[in-house]
Amino acid sequence: MAEAGGGGGASGIATGLAGWSGGLARPSARHGLARLLNALSARLAAMMAQEVAERRLFLWLPIFFLAGILAYFAASHEPGFGAPLAGLGLCAGCAFRAARAGWMKTARAFVAAAFFFCGFSAGVLRTWTMAAPVISEIKVARVTAFIETLDDRKGGGRLLLRVGAIDGLPPEATPARLRVTIRNHGGLRAGQTITATMRLIPPAEPSEPGGYDFAREAFFQGIGAVGSILSRVEQAPALDVPLIARINAAIDRARNDLTARIAGVIGGDDGAVAAALVTGKRGLISEEANDALRGAGIYHVVSISGLHMVLAAGLFMWSLRALLALVPAIALHYPCKKIAALFAMFGALAYDIFAGSEVATERSLIMIVVMLGAVLFDRPALSMRNLAIAALIVMAREPESVLGPSFQMSFGAVAAMIALFERGPGTEKGEAPQGLLARAGRALAIMLLTTFVAGLATGPFASFHFHRINPYSIIGNSLTLPLVEFIVMPMAVLGVIAGPFGLDAPVWSVMGWGIGGMMDLSRHVAGIEGSVRHVEAFGLGALLALSFGLFWIALWRTGIRFAGLIFVGLGLWLAVTWRPTDLATDASGRSLAVRGLSGRFEVLNGRGNDFAVSQWLLGDADRRKPGAPELKGESRCDPSGCVTRLVDGRTIALVLTPAALAEDCLRADILVTRLRVGERCKGPELVLDGAHFAAHGASEIRLAPDGALVTRTARAPDLDRPWLAHKAPRFARPAAAREPRGERDSTENWDDDPGAFVLD
Repeated sequence: MAEAGGGGGASGIATGLAGWSGGLARPSARHGLARLLNALSARLAAMMAQEVAERRLFLWLPIFFLAGILAYFAASHEPGFGAPLAGLGLCAGCAFRAARAGWMKTARAFVAAAFFFCGFSAGVLRTWTMAAPVISEIKVARVTAFIETLDDRKGGGRLLLRVGAIDGLPPEATPARLRVTIRNHGGLRAGQTITATMRLIPPAEPSEPGGYDFAREAFFQGIGAVGSILSRVEQAPALDVPLIARINAAIDRARNDLTARIAGVIGGDDGAVAAALVTGKRGLISEEANDALRGAGIYHVVSISGLHMVLAAGLFMWSLRALLALVPAIALHYPCKKIAALFAMFGALAYDIFAGSEVATERSLIMIVVMLGAVLFDRPALSMRNLAIAALIVMAREPESVLGPSFQMSFGAVAAMIALFERGPGTEKGEAPQGLLARAGRALAIMLLTTFVAGLATGPFASFHFHRINPYSIIGNSLTLPLVEFIVMPMAVLGVIAGPFGLDAPVWSVMGWGIGGMMDLSRHVAGIEGSVRHVEAFGLGALLALSFGLFWIALWRTGIRFAGLIFVGLGLWLAVTWRPTDLATDASGRSLAVRGLSGRFEVLNGRGNDFAVSQWLLGDADRRKPGAPELKGESRCDPSGCVTRLVDGRTIALVLTPAALAEDCLRADILVTRLRVGERCKGPELVLDGAHFAAHGASEIRLAPDGALVTRTARAPDLDRPWLAHKAPRFARPAAAREPRGERDSTENWDDDPGAFVLD
């Protein structure tokens, strides 16, 4: 599809500008401007022709596929197959006809549109295949289920259950999977069938507009409810579950056994981190260790994804290739590199399965398999084209992954690093430095440069999703990754191999030395003042502009790429000018954060709602922790509710009981309550009540320059997607479903039923 006339559009624009300017300038100026524009158009045409000749347009197909997925998830109701498939067929047919006629630019445009409809169709198909019931209200019931996975955590455990039956629910309304917590899981193992009384709730919707949507993520994992186990767990007759569930349970038992083995040999946080690095089980890591890893910018080490898969596949490939090279008869007559690459594929697949096949691990596996496959066909393993193919496979298989930070950060980082080495100095053959010191210096420089570039590429995504950046991550990665690459990962592979022979304890001890050094360095880096910088929240528009600018710069090779700086600048401007939130409520209206007269957030009734409070504080670049006494600020609270003042002096009332409604309706400028007040409360300027939260979920209010109140909500009232636990009030539940207070799990937070406080 390459053609030399790829820049005709740019030439036409330049010619048009020259003609338009001709009537406004003097003859000499006109001729000079025309020559400048003609030269510019010729240069743009030449650069575009070079991009076309190098087949760089293919790299944009995943971008159009991604745009189709985003359009699917932006729909207000669940689309059908008809429209996207019709669009795909029409665009594919038009592309074929245009190519046959020689209209290559038109053909390319239709191919891009076809990939857009492919992405949209992939989203529809994925949702259709994952469709399963989601409970719509809090329920306490007897549940019989098969334990698919069990995660040991500080203070208890977390079970992923394959449901057999839930008392009171017909089969067509029974979720396929549950995720529940338990205080004491002693004696429980994956693969058992149990029965117990459980408290189940719908998966939580975002605690702020545009925030993390656990309900959507749970839907695509087949989880229709979450909760806790309230009674003694009893063994039940074995359920007839799918084979994949039994395989998952067997793998999980092996992972838990190995986790306990590694953690027991090494001990402490070092043992917990080592176990997480091998098996992916992170529940034993203390919060202090997590903070140290995050502060040093190396938390990715304990999340089995790109780094682990590359190192594991590299070890498999290098080891077999080295062994084959020792046998001259094999080395001289067989393609050792290709044999080793094929072995590394199977080794990486085995590691992915054993590590739990989580989304990030599977995505990394696909990238590794594509790149090792290129070795089998004598193509460059690390190329932008291979990355594009891997992205298409991942998006087609799991379209929902594009909405998460893991997909965005991993592909952004890899794209930036490939782009760097595509154009960077020293990429020509024959330029490798001579001597041990020179090569070590070059390796160090490359490591520092790639860490810096990867940090720049992932910065927008980390800032948007986590509201923080780690300025010293280049130091943390540079100091710790050599330990990971040369001690920790080789010992991890050797320990897994030695385990069946009972000879693994010394190996885990050596691995523990490497982990200990890594943790000590992490704590030193995390202890530097400013190692964690909190960033105020910004809008989706800023992230899209920054992302598009990043990929524009990475995917083009000629000077056209510098136009991406325009989008980067636009994204930065949108981020800087984004107005901060002045009032934020959770999805039920029981807690809120108010920007008080001090200019900082005051949290009202935040007890037991730590996740929402932490998201509000992080989005405001506030380092205070949920539950801190100073979060109360100037607010006044009692069992009936809370009162405070907004930064502009308006009075805010949070009403918790009907007794406080009459007074607060007369005095408050803004009233927030999870009770349904209907038209009874006419005094306040704005009322957010139970009906509002049932329709809109979490809400934010911003003060416009003229003092007007601008409201933004997590969802529109007509939003109808299968992962929502739907339109009935989320907090209502039948009286018969309430359990005695003495049996409630103290690790969960319950409230009195606000459905009883309806004032309609």
